[in-house]
Amino acid sequence: MSDVALRVALDLDGSLESLGNSMTDLAEALEATADCSLVRFHSLSRSDEHSARLSLRPLWSPLWRRGRGAAIDALLPDVDVVHVAGLATPPTRRVPLIISVDDLRPLRGETRRYLRISQLRRAVEGGATLVASTHRARHEVQEVLEIDASRVAVVPPAVPRVPPVDAGADLVVNVTGLVDPLVELLPSLVRFVQPRGARVVVVASEKLNQRLKLLRLDVGLRSRREAREVLANARVVLHMSDGARFPSFAIAALSAGVPTLARATSINRELLSGAAALFSSDDDVLATLDELWDNPARRAVTIAAGRDRASDFAPAVAAQSYLALYRDVCRQRA
Repeated sequence: MSDVALRVALDLDGSLESLGNSMTDLAEALEATADCSLVRFHSLSRSDEHSARLSLRPLWSPLWRRGRGAAIDALLPDVDVVHVAGLATPPTRRVPLIISVDDLRPLRGETRRYLRISQLRRAVEGGATLVASTHRARHEVQEVLEIDASRVAVVPPAVPRVPPVDAGADLVVNVTGLVDPLVELLPSLVRFVQPRGARVVVVASEKLNQRLKLLRLDVGLRSRREAREVLANARVVLHMSDGARFPSFAIAALSAGVPTLARATSINRELLSGAAALFSSDDDVLATLDELWDNPARRAVTIAAGRDRASDFAPAVAAQSYLALYRDVCRQRA
C-alpha cells in the first residue's frame, strides 16, 4: 500500500481504563498525525456528534458480539481498515478487521463461559488480526485460541499522560483482579502510613469497595472513575494486579513521577522492570515501600526511570505503532 493517508474506522466502544477510554486517546493521537483520516464510530452504544452513525445499530450490536450480523464496513464511510477493542467483533466485507485484546480474563479457564474464545476464533477464521498489548499476552492469546503467531500482533495501548505530581501524600493502591492478597495486606499498609501522617486510598471496583468497607479500616475507597483525582495526590502507588490487563494505571503513575510498586507478574516484568519496584512476595512490600517513601535518593532514581519508561507508552507512540500495523495488514490484503 502506498504511503498515503489511511482511512481508519475506530470503535470507541472499546478498551475502558480507569483513567479514561484508551481508544479515545488513540483516536486523538491518530488525528494529530498527517497519516490518517479517521472515522470514529460506536459499535454498542449510541453515536454522538463526533462519530459516524451506523444504520440499525441496535439490531446489529447483539449479533456483533458473536461475530455475526451486517458487515460493518458496509455501514461506514469508505475506509481501508476497521479497528475494534471491545465486545463487538463485527464481520467485514472488503477491508481488514483489527481486534485489540486488552483483557485476558475472559480467555482464562474460570471465565470461558463468556464465549470470548469462540468469538475471537471465529473472527480470526474470518481473516481478522488480533492485537495483544505485550509479548507475554500475545503468547497467552495464541496458546488459548490455538492459532498461529502470525495472527497476533503486539502493540501497547495508548496510556494518557497525566500532570506531574509534586507533593502527593497518599499511598494509592490500585487493584485489578486481586482480592484476598489485598485484604491480608491492608492492615499492614494502614499501620505503615499512620505514623507518617498519610492515608491509604484504594482504587477498585464498586463490588470490591463494598467488601473492603466491612473491614472497618481507616482506608479511603474510591471508584475507578475517580482514578485521575486520586493519582493527583499519590506519594507512592501500589499496583495490585493479576496480570490479566495492561498496567495502564501503573504506567500513568510513572509518567506523573510517582514511585510505583507492582507485583512481578510476567506482564509487569516485561513492561515495568527497571522502572517500577517489582515484588514477588507480598512479604516484601513493606520493606520496598519504606525505601520508596522515605529515601530521597531512591525516590529520585525511581522517578527518573519511571518517566523515561512511561514515554514509551504515550498516545503518540501508540498511534505510530498502530499506523504501522494498519499499513501492514492493508498491504497483506491488497
